[in-house]
Amino acid sequence: MSPSNKDLGLYVHIPFCRRRCHFCAFYLEIAKPAPMARFHSALIQEISLHRRQESLDGRALQSIYFGGGTPTSLPADQLAALLTLIRATWPTNVTAEVTVEAHPSSVTVRDLEVLADAGFNRISFGAESMADKDFVSIGRFGQVQDTATAVQAARSAGFTNINLDLMYGLPGQFLPDWIRTLESLMPLAPSHISCYALTIEEGTRLAQDIARNFFSPPDEMLQIDMESAAERFLTEAGFSRYEISNYAKPDDACRHNLLYWTGGEYLGLGPSAQSYLHGARFGNVADLEAYAACLNDNRLPITERTILSASERQRDALVFGLRLLRGVPRKAIAAAERDRQIDELIEKGLLEADHDRIQLTSLGRRYADTVAEQLF
Repeated sequence: MSPSNKDLGLYVHIPFCRRRCHFCAFYLEIAKPAPMARFHSALIQEISLHRRQESLDGRALQSIYFGGGTPTSLPADQLAALLTLIRATWPTNVTAEVTVEAHPSSVTVRDLEVLADAGFNRISFGAESMADKDFVSIGRFGQVQDTATAVQAARSAGFTNINLDLMYGLPGQFLPDWIRTLESLMPLAPSHISCYALTIEEGTRLAQDIARNFFSPPDEMLQIDMESAAERFLTEAGFSRYEISNYAKPDDACRHNLLYWTGGEYLGLGPSAQSYLHGARFGNVADLEAYAACLNDNRLPITERTILSASERQRDALVFGLRLLRGVPRKAIAAAERDRQIDELIEKGLLEADHDRIQLTSLGRRYADTVAEQLF
């Protein structure tokens, strides 16, 4: 499939949060009026420059994803206006998936009505846990009840595709706690659930707290048990595990994220946003001041661009595609060197293959990063 025929997505990075969670290592800014206004003006200019340069070649968007940070740190009316501007700038498929991430404590009933009326048709809440005690160690503000309230309000506003993000292996969280969190989600009837194992990123508050022995580091074997428990529980509840960390009801897999795993193309807007277009990967500067300064000078804030060779594109398709439980077609792997690497991973029990497809084993899914490193 040529790049011009691939599905196309747009990612908008809103780099603001009320405060940084203790596990977070992403680029973000604390939500304050002045930097938020500066960002908004710069983002409008970035959209304008990409339109003038015809970066998307007139192709229609199949998905639009507002991520962060916490996009709902911006006023709902402003998010709605940005979506309207995007749709006026680029053609958008009538069935496009349009997602906004939200903190359950950062949206009101009116906010959700404004977002739904503007055309957002999928919402992703960062629930993280359904036990208030888990919020202390990770520095997450709000209460568990906020998630239930937000989901109910979103559904009343018209959202039918609702994702909940969870983390497992949190300090002081044990297997029964994790199962109770999963059970607590069922009355909320989400269409999609993402389950991420806690990882400790260097330089974060949580890494410092663990180094000071305030909390114990994640227990790898416990996290493996939690992953297995989630798969059993959610499968019985009618969800399909379609990617290492993601479960969906029928037809509700996240179409935007599938672009990343299937070689689709996407344009990223906002500080630190990444893009993949026309066989090239490029990223924006991860600094709001530098981002705004570039756009004030009518320059796109791109800091790095790599044009991938055919071999590199094939490698990326393999590495990202293996995150999907269905794996990748065997015929898509042609290089003899790659065959040797795959054979070694099969011998280690990390991959399995038949005549048609290659996929991670259950063991391989637990060590997917190791598999990716070896294939790179």
